[in-house]
Amino acid sequence: MAIAADDALHMVELFVSPTDKFAPHKLTDMTAQVADWTLGTAEVVSWKSQDGATIEGVLRKPADYNPAKKYPLLVIIHGGPTGVSDPTLSAGDSYYPIQTWLARGALVLQPNYRGSAGYGGAFRALNVRNLGVGDMWDVMSGVDSLIAKSIVDPAKLGSMGWSQGGYISAFLTTNTDRFKAISVGAGISDWSTYYVSTDITPFTRQYLHATPWDDPAIYAKTSPITNIKKAKTPTLIQSGSADKRVPPPDSFELYRGLQDQHVDSRLILYTGFGHPITKPKSNRAVMQANLDWFNHYLWGDEIPKDSPILGSSQLEPAK
Repeated sequence: MAIAADDALHMVELFVSPTDKFAPHKLTDMTAQVADWTLGTAEVVSWKSQDGATIEGVLRKPADYNPAKKYPLLVIIHGGPTGVSDPTLSAGDSYYPIQTWLARGALVLQPNYRGSAGYGGAFRALNVRNLGVGDMWDVMSGVDSLIAKSIVDPAKLGSMGWSQGGYISAFLTTNTDRFKAISVGAGISDWSTYYVSTDITPFTRQYLHATPWDDPAIYAKTSPITNIKKAKTPTLIQSGSADKRVPPPDSFELYRGLQDQHVDSRLILYTGFGHPITKPKSNRAVMQANLDWFNHYLWGDEIPKDSPILGSSQLEPAK
């Protein structure tokens, strides 16, 4: 039999084993690519959300982690909402340089918020007519559980995610000011805008149990744009220009709202790409933009002169 396996310190490797006894023989050495990296650790943690639901997540720590220190915390939120983060080396790093931040001395939390796969049907349904609201409970209670352990600096928090993770990050942008910086990747800002433009319209009715015309209140309650006037957090917005799953108008709407509130914000469109950014050079640009954004706001680094952020839209200066 053939086996593909990975863990927190090894990339996906291929093995073969006889079927009469389990004796795997490794065929590949993909991990050799990162042999000179100082890799962080990953462990599964859990906490209670605001409504009592038990939430799990992956907590990543630097290799030289010291429990007596307080670290910056970066929250990386998976998509889906039925995706899942697991404690493997390559999980969640397509757009976000996790190991780079761990090596710099940060903690990374990847919450498996309500609606994530693998926890049963009842857990999957906890975000029905509760999108954004319950998600924020799960993320913030996870952050607070780490702050309560005195291992996180509450003045150095960041959040990011793509797709549903981008939507939750957008919800955080307009509903809390506790983060120093946020990145919204292909995220929904207005469920009504999304409903009339996405290629999966039934998705919205499945979770909100209504159309915008049947129940405008639930669309307002769960849309980040509703509380745009409360927004204060510097926010990077990224989207594929040809995205049919979460079309660019949702990114335009969030960006214009943030600009009107004089919140430092950037909008980067990746020309010709759909929902995922699939070519290596452009994928690298996504990662570089996120690296520069959070390094600037959490560590005070100057944004490099060749950063994708500096070439992005900012129609009016932040005040």
